[in-house]
Amino acid sequence: MFSFCSLFLAFWAIFGKLTKNKKGTTMHQLTRRQRQILDFLRNNPDKFPYPPTLDELCAALGMASRGSLHKHISALIEAGLVEPLSGQKQGGIRLTIKAKRNEDEGEQRLPFVSKIAAGKPIEAIEQVHYMAVPEVLRSDKPCYVLQVKGDSMIEAGIFDGDWVVIEQRSHAHNGEIVVALVEKTEVTLKYIEQAPDKVLLIPANASLAAMAYHPEQVEIQGVLVGQMRSYRSSLIK
Repeated sequence: MFSFCSLFLAFWAIFGKLTKNKKGTTMHQLTRRQRQILDFLRNNPDKFPYPPTLDELCAALGMASRGSLHKHISALIEAGLVEPLSGQKQGGIRLTIKAKRNEDEGEQRLPFVSKIAAGKPIEAIEQVHYMAVPEVLRSDKPCYVLQVKGDSMIEAGIFDGDWVVIEQRSHAHNGEIVVALVEKTEVTLKYIEQAPDKVLLIPANASLAAMAYHPEQVEIQGVLVGQMRSYRSSLIK
């Protein structure tokens, strides 16, 4: 039976070992809400005449619970990305030098997921971790990251364990490498060729054959735009 180059969600600590802050607290990956807060602070430096307070951030982000925001801010402080403005009883929150440096270096964290349910946008997935991806490896459209398992694309230079950066869209040109959901059950990375009555998913491995499907059997979930690889194989096995 034909073996797909399936994609899976690697344990999030694989990409970058868990680190500790000065107090010995584990620095974890950001949640979607924490990323939203960090992006807001980065993208709106002139919105406030001084670093915003929790109440001002709550209002700006449309959050009803100040306690929930406090929890996310505490996680960002633990990660070394924001810091409270000292010397004031109701001090504001500002970016740390580390967060500004990451922004200046063109770093952006993209969602790192296993697969997307049919018809569900990436924003609707609750348990999403994030991975830092250089600007040159992503497009200006929404992107996400998958890790490859299998050898069906080795002749395209895509190997088992590589991370691929996928531009999220539901259409592709013939000859592009796509993430395809086949019969709503299995995700695969393949070249695509489309005709009115047939879709071919083509591996880049001479020992494997192309597979033909009716158009309604294949849902495109994105197109390959970038690729990353670690040579520290012991960390991803």
